[in-house]
Amino acid sequence: MTKKELKEFLDEKAELYENIDFIDSDPIQIPHQFSIKEDIEIAAFLSAIIAWGNRKMIINNASRMMDLMGNSPFDFVMNHSEDNLEKFDGFVHRTFNAEDFKFFIKSLKNIYTNHRGLETVLQNKASDNYQLAIHNFKQVFFEILHLPRTQKHISDPIKGSAAKRINMFLRWMVRDSKKGVDFGIWKTHNASDLHCPLDVHTGNIARKLKILKRKQNDWKAIQELDLILRKFDKNDPVKYDFALFGLGVFEKF
Repeated sequence: MTKKELKEFLDEKAELYENIDFIDSDPIQIPHQFSIKEDIEIAAFLSAIIAWGNRKMIINNASRMMDLMGNSPFDFVMNHSEDNLEKFDGFVHRTFNAEDFKFFIKSLKNIYTNHRGLETVLQNKASDNYQLAIHNFKQVFFEILHLPRTQKHISDPIKGSAAKRINMFLRWMVRDSKKGVDFGIWKTHNASDLHCPLDVHTGNIARKLKILKRKQNDWKAIQELDLILRKFDKNDPVKYDFALFGLGVFEKF
């Protein structure tokens, strides 16, 4: 395919897969249960953080997280007691366990109390690149007392990680809500700066389509993919996440 044909192909697939039906099989359905901004943010963040492995398991465990917080995530974060956190005992999603979950609640409270919330902490300070913003977010997230093991649950692109889960969370919060999938509630962020949430599916499809040459799914691969996707749509490059993901997961391209 020529670049023009490839762009048209990916535009068509992005249009096909970005619709309300997509929500039914995706972890984004969890924050869609809420209407208050802070509830949406926290539900989305926690769902994104455990978004690796079997999608049905991700959705089930993210839903259980909401149940354990009384389906009022922001109220729980801001007003929980140590006794309230004991109900998390026994929770596990792959390597994310109850102790990790307890710390995440405490850290989120610190962020909303002392740093004006997730939207502010993740603001992109550098032009067209969230690398430093995500790195700085991790520093803030772990500024309170924590178990060293818990740090592995937030990736650091400065160390080369593709930070797939944080980039997915950013897509959910920043991209326009007109198609009914993403939320578009972070008005201080720009969709043009977002990075594709790079995982096995999107990476493999990008390589098959020859828009990604790098073999590792790391931050250098993100930067390589950015160059192409931003040429295809400079205002909304991450809409192509729907195309790449759909081709990989639904069409087995």
